[in-house]
Amino acid sequence: MHKLLDNKLVNGIIGFAIVLVFWQLGSMALNKPFLPTPAESFSAFFTFLMNGKMGPHFLISTFRIVSSILLAMVLAIPLGLAMGRIHWLGRLLNPIVYLLYPLPKVVFLPIIVVLMGLGNWPKIFLIALVVFFQIVVVTRDAAGSIPQASVQSMRSLNASSWQMFCHLILPACLPQILTSLRITLGTAIAILFFAETFASFDGLGYFILDGMERREYPAMYAGIIGLAILGLGLYLIVDVLEQKLCRWQKK
Repeated sequence: MHKLLDNKLVNGIIGFAIVLVFWQLGSMALNKPFLPTPAESFSAFFTFLMNGKMGPHFLISTFRIVSSILLAMVLAIPLGLAMGRIHWLGRLLNPIVYLLYPLPKVVFLPIIVVLMGLGNWPKIFLIALVVFFQIVVVTRDAAGSIPQASVQSMRSLNASSWQMFCHLILPACLPQILTSLRITLGTAIAILFFAETFASFDGLGYFILDGMERREYPAMYAGIIGLAILGLGLYLIVDVLEQKLCRWQKK
């Protein structure tokens, strides 16, 4: 595991260096204020972080994204498992999922704001709504694809329903659930940015938009760096969870 982590760290450093090189070359080629150099952007990021101007925005965005993902998981995982294993429930709910899943949930933000007001909960609800459908579809398909032979083997051992869930259904679905969560993080961060630029006065999305409107481009890129760090941190947490909870997948 240590070797795997070392390889990922080296690859991450190389990838980060490549991004910085292209960023620097692009800034030098354009020579425009709207694309400052990486040094200027990171300097602004640490300046805003140290003087306390960015910290509250970073914390409130972290709270919103983590709360929405946890809420979506608590609702989507049990429902997806039930839809995949209980056939009549799947037949009942699948048409509803097929109807609502393709809809762009962001269009409901004005309605959500009218119903729930300003503040954290409209943003948390919108992100959770988007993440919910992505997780429930993957979880349903994973639960429905468990080989019947494995189920019969567990039954032949007189396993209870709870033992069946703990030792077969959940372990079989967990890798796909974590993979869907990893993929969903990018969408959740994008929805977070959109929600924080609509009738909002805090969060990294607001910080970025405020910097753009005032043409303080280093501040804008500082906010972008903060949002990228937030997404990267959540991605790494999911990666660690997968290594801890799905060890049987590793060679």
